[in-house]
Amino acid sequence: MASETSNIVFDRAQLRRQRNRAAGGAADHDFLLAYVSDDLVDRLSIVTRSFPAALNLGAHHGLLSRRIRELDNVGVVIDADASLNLLMQCTGPRVLADEEALPFASESLDLVVSGLAFQFVNDLPGTLIQIRKALRPDGLLLATLLGGATLRELRHAWLVAESEVSGGVSPRVAPFADVREVGALLQRAGFALPVVDSETLTVTYDSPLALMRELKKMGAANALSGRHRHPVTRHLLARACKVYIDTFATSDGRIPATFELITMTAWAPHESQQKPLRPGSAQHRLADALGTTERSTGEKPDQVGNSKRRD
Repeated sequence: MASETSNIVFDRAQLRRQRNRAAGGAADHDFLLAYVSDDLVDRLSIVTRSFPAALNLGAHHGLLSRRIRELDNVGVVIDADASLNLLMQCTGPRVLADEEALPFASESLDLVVSGLAFQFVNDLPGTLIQIRKALRPDGLLLATLLGGATLRELRHAWLVAESEVSGGVSPRVAPFADVREVGALLQRAGFALPVVDSETLTVTYDSPLALMRELKKMGAANALSGRHRHPVTRHLLARACKVYIDTFATSDGRIPATFELITMTAWAPHESQQKPLRPGSAQHRLADALGTTERSTGEKPDQVGNSKRRD
């Protein structure tokens, strides 16, 4: 994503208002953040180094920070969020800050974590560059954001309903990042040893309306810059719900909602880190290691493996 006005995907002011309104009930609708927090804590717990100064960027109501503070290898944890109402629920050091403009000095942090905040950043490359600069050499970035398969069912239902009812479509579900794109962005930002993985989590609800209410209470309603500013008509909403149910409902009548969780792990460069070998520097042949015969590219083996057919 770029920072030019024409590429501003998210209305950050609207997102902040939504998160401020949802702050009072945040703890009642944080199941997804809790799931992500457990995973990030598990990953951090097996890292064999200490992190005296850590930052939770996009801290929500501080759930991830409270769990990270229980780890022996993590020291001070600073919470940073653009929503004042959410930040007031955090404990420990707090900074009111936007993920797109970090107020931290160069090489001042040992660890930056983030749970479900980066997917709403317009200039993700810029944010990653700022994080890398704020990390000390060999500092760690560990973050999870929503991926492109997230809410694919809801996106489909709105597209079909609007094309039928209105004769066109409007932005309603965010265009989340692709896992391959995230890995490239980490390299572009100057991180070393980047690793990106994804997991798909499916949650079921009584109805599409129940899902939409949950998203609103999570502070994750439509904050796209190109969204329509007039209310959704009852007819359009009813049609979207019917498409959702007809297309995706399970045998017990519930509707599924997909959340793709992309987790990135990357380090600020340091001379002690492993470097990739120079091409042609190998001391042993791959054929010897595999116990096979080396052939030139022009030769064809008599048989390569075994083939099986399943009817």
